[in-house]
Amino acid sequence: MQFYPSKISRWSLKVSERRFKPIYSYVVSKPYILIQKHLSFLFIISVIFSFYSCETEATKNKDHLIFRYNEHSNIPTLDPAFARNPQSIWPTNQLYNGLVQLDDALNIQPDIAKSWTVNDTTNTYTFTLRNDVYFHKNKVFAVNSQDSTRTVVASDFTYSFDRLLDEKVASSGSWVLQNVHSYRAENDTTFTIQLKQPFPPFLGLLSMRYCSVVAQEAVTHYGSEFRRNPVGTGPFQFKLWEENVKLVLRKNPLYFEKDEQGNQLPYLEAVAVTFLPDKQSEFLQLVQGKIDFISGLDSSYKDELVTTHGKLQEKYKDKLQLNTGPFLNTEYLGFFLDTESPEITSKTLRQAINYGFDRVKMVTYLRNGMGIPAVNGFIPKGLPGFEAIDGYSYQPEKARELIAQYTQETGDATPEINIGTNSQYLDLCEFIQRELEKIGIKVTIDVMPPSTLRQMKSTGELDIFRASWVADYPDAENYLSLFYSPNFTPDGPNYTHFKNETFDSLYVKAQGISNIDDRKALYTQMDSIVIQEAPVVPLFYDMAVRFVNKKVSGLGSNPQNFLVLKRVKKAK
Repeated sequence: MQFYPSKISRWSLKVSERRFKPIYSYVVSKPYILIQKHLSFLFIISVIFSFYSCETEATKNKDHLIFRYNEHSNIPTLDPAFARNPQSIWPTNQLYNGLVQLDDALNIQPDIAKSWTVNDTTNTYTFTLRNDVYFHKNKVFAVNSQDSTRTVVASDFTYSFDRLLDEKVASSGSWVLQNVHSYRAENDTTFTIQLKQPFPPFLGLLSMRYCSVVAQEAVTHYGSEFRRNPVGTGPFQFKLWEENVKLVLRKNPLYFEKDEQGNQLPYLEAVAVTFLPDKQSEFLQLVQGKIDFISGLDSSYKDELVTTHGKLQEKYKDKLQLNTGPFLNTEYLGFFLDTESPEITSKTLRQAINYGFDRVKMVTYLRNGMGIPAVNGFIPKGLPGFEAIDGYSYQPEKARELIAQYTQETGDATPEINIGTNSQYLDLCEFIQRELEKIGIKVTIDVMPPSTLRQMKSTGELDIFRASWVADYPDAENYLSLFYSPNFTPDGPNYTHFKNETFDSLYVKAQGISNIDDRKALYTQMDSIVIQEAPVVPLFYDMAVRFVNKKVSGLGSNPQNFLVLKRVKKAK
């Protein structure tokens, strides 16, 4: 029912990086060629270097007003209709607003919509909009040749949603509105949406960056170049983007949100993003105070920064703070059940694999404690709907008993399995391989490029595959949709082709229940069925890990690991 094509390529968007180093070397080593044949190119390079030199001089005493971070992957676009991965979502979070937003506890809060009502009988949502939200000043609103602006009205959401669904635009976020029957602007401050059928997580979907409001004047004026000329309503507005070099956002002086004391947000004057592709270099920039935070725990520096028990190393405590919390991502192994392989079709052997390795040891030594061993269900900790149900703990004797039972049932004395993975997770798979071979299961690991892994996983060419599932919106339905039988790939995200009639009926029933507590009870039942039938091997629930300069305050942590900078402050 819910198929999210954006997830298929979520973590694979890698674009080759352009750097100044080879250009600089060429200028130094062969100036005579450039002088004779490329004077214009040399002029451009000199302007760029002089710009950054001047910028450094102008801002060196204002560092406490500028938040700096590095994006080691390329930012492909600043158009919210294509904000499908973290590298795009982080900057667009600063540039745009939608009807609703999430707080750090994943509660739905007002944004441009100051209030709303839901008519369960007609599946209609009625939003009342603020009348003090302005688009960023831009030439597209020019009055008397001066950059100007205008207020956001309900018809702007009609245009933004029309654009999201426009096949010519080909937005990766069109699926967000797949359950919408109609929407319209009743007047300037009233916007209504009617669904085809009940879908309680819908408000959470509207918090996604895809559903941001954009101005028709800006999209029409910039056309395909809107991706690099964003005009939104957010706390920061676009200033400069030299792709793969630097992105600069400046404070929006017209921003509508205020803090609890009535002070206008944001506190910062600017956000500066660099694009060093090497994570080790990114780490050095953090230690030197040249950027203000990094997210995640890369193998190149994890032991340098973090102890095996997940604590910040003593030598960095005067410079950095470590912020951690649940991250809505379940790492797992999936079994493709539409196969004749007895090792895969046997629930007994699938359960043996689940019991056969120590998740606690795996997270402690391979992740430096930065993760939560998945000894409960598939729904990750940190999400409403998570319950500490009995999952699979490390029980090697139980695993051996199940293997013996499988051998007796099939006559297969030495079961063999193949696990498909990419190089990033090879260490986890090798750990599982060693542990399972101790209890009598032969394991082969096939390492392949991420794109190949995704393709083979989607087409059912891998008996066992390593995968991740990151929540797009804060409802456990997002995870349980992977096991709903109408969602079989390639038409949905059910990569395992798991089918269970009881599960399917509970899934459908949950869609008609608006009360979250009542839905959670059904979610727990469904999660228990998944664990019992074992179409997957949950490995660990991920954690949001942030290393932050101690001068920075107000940078919270949230289970979706979104970057929200409107309340951030920096000390001098």
